[in-house]
Amino acid sequence: MTYAFYLDVYGGTLPADAFSEALPAAIRCVGAITGRRAPDPDWDEGLADAWRRAACAAAEAFAEFGEGRVGGFSIGDFSVTNYQEQGTTGAEVAHAAALGELAGSGLDWLH
Repeated sequence: MTYAFYLDVYGGTLPADAFSEALPAAIRCVGAITGRRAPDPDWDEGLADAWRRAACAAAEAFAEFGEGRVGGFSIGDFSVTNYQEQGTTGAEVAHAAALGELAGSGLDWLH
């Protein structure tokens, strides 16, 4: 998984440091869905790209939401919590984003 793939193929816009910081969680997420923490060298390029795109989607979600609860904002000492759904976490948002990229690939067999 490379930042170049993220920018050039996936079309991502995260800065390199934000992508790198979110990538380990994204790889864990896609690994939990597919049973693989990296594309299999025997896969054709389309299948490997589906895995990589799923990792990119999950990385973007983790970069935006983290792994904890989703919602809210803070300005100085003032904060507001506004959850998308009761109990939604960044990990759940990343999981859904990754599944969206894996649709039709057959790699989402664990779900």
